Amino acid sequence: MPERPQAENAATAPKAAKTSTTEKPPAKRTATKRAATKEAATKEAAPRRQARGERRIAQLLEAAASVFCRTGYAAASTNAIAREAEVSPGTLYQFFPNKEAIAIHLGDELLRRARDMHGQAFLPENLDKPLPELLDAVLDPVIAFNCENPAFWALMHGSGIPGITQEHEELHSGLLERVQDILRAFCPDGSPEELTRVSGMILGIFKAALDLILASEGAERAAYVAELKTVLLRYLEPMLAAPHLR
Repeated sequence: MPERPQAENAATAPKAAKTSTTEKPPAKRTATKRAATKEAATKEAAPRRQARGERRIAQLLEAAASVFCRTGYAAASTNAIAREAEVSPGTLYQFFPNKEAIAIHLGDELLRRARDMHGQAFLPENLDKPLPELLDAVLDPVIAFNCENPAFWALMHGSGIPGITQEHEELHSGLLERVQDILRAFCPDGSPEELTRVSGMILGIFKAALDLILASEGAERAAYVAELKTVLLRYLEPMLAAPHLR
């Protein structure tokens, strides 16, 4: 008789064991929930961190542009850029390893904007305009871009960074071709050699005048822009009227 309770206990034991394996202990359930909550919070915070990082990069690039314009690329330093951006050098190094990396990033952005601007300046419909209006349509956006982005001139002509120099040469070649296309439309009988020479002279005149334009402000700058257009108009009008160019 005393052995029966032991048999009953043995019969019910497996059920108890089975129940314990199908349920998670409270501590384990809490840990799992905590991990899921942490993962969701991490995913939600990632876009915010990315946005803050992008704003910081933009801030550093703007500061670098100011420093490059003020001192030139060679004399600029990461410490000066950090001071301009009002951040510590350590913060700067979280995003850029050195001055050259900043210049390349900034140069790429400015070159992209320059290409977009050239596309707007050299519109096909501008070819139907008289020469004075054509000069306005082409020169005004190009000059405005350089005045609004003086770091472009400082980097393209003063940094000496191979990557930037090469891309600027490609941009210059593309600009030369655009000018040649305009001349060819006005002078379909002009020889390739003559069109190349005249296009190169136009760009040379423009670059020389741009130095004066960027170094001045207000009414003086406007006067230099007007002088540039007058020079190009007087240079081109006799050529376009010459028999060998018509």
